[in-house]
Amino acid sequence: MESTMETAMETAMETDVAALRHKLNSETGRIAWPQLQRHFARGVVIHVSPQLDLVEVACHVAMDARDQVAAWMDAGGLGPADARQAADWHARNAEFWAVVTAPWVLIQECRDDDERGRRS
Repeated sequence: MESTMETAMETAMETDVAALRHKLNSETGRIAWPQLQRHFARGVVIHVSPQLDLVEVACHVAMDARDQVAAWMDAGGLGPADARQAADWHARNAEFWAVVTAPWVLIQECRDDDERGRRS
C-alpha cells in the first residue's frame, strides 16, 4: 500500500513540475536591454549562461531547489548580472529571453540563430 501511495505522490509531483515548466515557458518572452535596465538597477537580474536551459533554471528557482541553483552558480552558469555585463549589453543594445520568478528576472541573451530562444 505504501509503495502505491509513494508512486501516486511522485506522479503528482511530476505533474506539478510539468505544469510549472509549461507555465514558465509560456511566460518567457523577448526583451531588449533598455527595458531590463530598471530591473538591473534594483539588483534583481540574474544572467543564465547559454549552456543552460532558461526555463529549466527558472523552474528550479521557482521551486526553491537551492542545491541545484547553488551548483549552477558555483559552476558559473548563472548569477547576478554585473556592471561589466550591463555596460556591454547597453553598448550592443542586446536582446534577451526573460522570465520572471519573483523577485528575480532571469535572462539569457538571444543567439543569432535563435528563433524561439526557449529550449523546452
